[in-house]
Amino acid sequence: MKKIAILGSTGSIGTQTLEVVRENGDIEVLGLAAGNNIELLEQQIREFHPVLAAVWSEEKAAELRIKIADTDTKVVSGMDGLILVSVLPGTEILVTAIVGMIGIRPTIEAIKAGKDIALANKETLVTAGHIIMPLAKEKKVSILPVDSEHSAIFQSLQGNEHGAIHKILLTASGGPFRGKREEDLLNIRVEDALKHPNWSMGQKITIDSSTMVNKGLEVIEAKWLFNVDVDQVQVVVQPQSIIHSMVEYVDGAIMAELGTPDMKLPIQYALYYPKRRYLPGERLDFWSLGHLDFEKPDMDTFYGLALAYEAGRAGGSLPTVFNAANELAVSQFLKREIKYLEIIEIIDDCMHAHKNIANPTLEQILETEAATYERINSRR
Repeated sequence: MKKIAILGSTGSIGTQTLEVVRENGDIEVLGLAAGNNIELLEQQIREFHPVLAAVWSEEKAAELRIKIADTDTKVVSGMDGLILVSVLPGTEILVTAIVGMIGIRPTIEAIKAGKDIALANKETLVTAGHIIMPLAKEKKVSILPVDSEHSAIFQSLQGNEHGAIHKILLTASGGPFRGKREEDLLNIRVEDALKHPNWSMGQKITIDSSTMVNKGLEVIEAKWLFNVDVDQVQVVVQPQSIIHSMVEYVDGAIMAELGTPDMKLPIQYALYYPKRRYLPGERLDFWSLGHLDFEKPDMDTFYGLALAYEAGRAGGSLPTVFNAANELAVSQFLKREIKYLEIIEIIDDCMHAHKNIANPTLEQILETEAATYERINSRR
């Protein structure tokens, strides 16, 4: 019986992870952590009987304690609570499905405690990859990617020498605005940006996909996960989201992972690696598919992707600025406080106002995040 804990259990990746647990029947969930959705968390606690559950708000945690007083699950809160779930004795794998830089500290503590990481929180590596990856190596901990693209790359590397990588071909659907020009995006509403053509994801990631900032974050994440230069990661628009990513080797051979758009596949692969398990669901039918399309990304209209390459090449604290500015700008857009195109304008402004720190500590990363937020809030 494999034992896991999940950060972000009520979000898109978290709920699908629990579907995988439910379908397989041989994984025990020892810990769950959520934001403030205590109604869904209560249902999960009653079904999976974790030892520990964490809620961000102490007020909500107090409510949850009353709701589940008839169970044996202990409820904790805040960052300390997230860390307690992350280092739970007995767990083998921590699924980090929480959104944002809030995932950095719990991930670091889990690695120190010897837990393998099923990583769906890309911000952790984008901002602190220079801390996370050496620590994982030191502690002999596996970082198992859960993003569909990085899982595809990971799968395409199996049985091959890492030193033989020529480049990584990171695929993108292009989002709901593929083919649009900047003038077409002037009056984009929240509802428009949340209509992803292929994938069902949380709101923040869906907006990031529409701006292609999500792909930029994935470029930087790939740099750390696979120990390559940013310019060895080439983004290819593949509108059908059938090819999830590819690896080109030095001899010209290209390995790819293909399948229907289903996040449960990379989740299950990470949980059972290196074994494969049967996964119910739709199968790819090449006769019906007929063709696959490929395009070069439009980095002029979607220049958030170009900014990501700039941040990734510079390294240091600049990727933290890129990520933090995007997090707050997307939050403001979802609250209808700014216009769609202002998201990238804000990232651009923050990046070019920042004095880069070459090798930031965790404290400096968090200080950079706070300073970026302060700059954005001062615009109002």
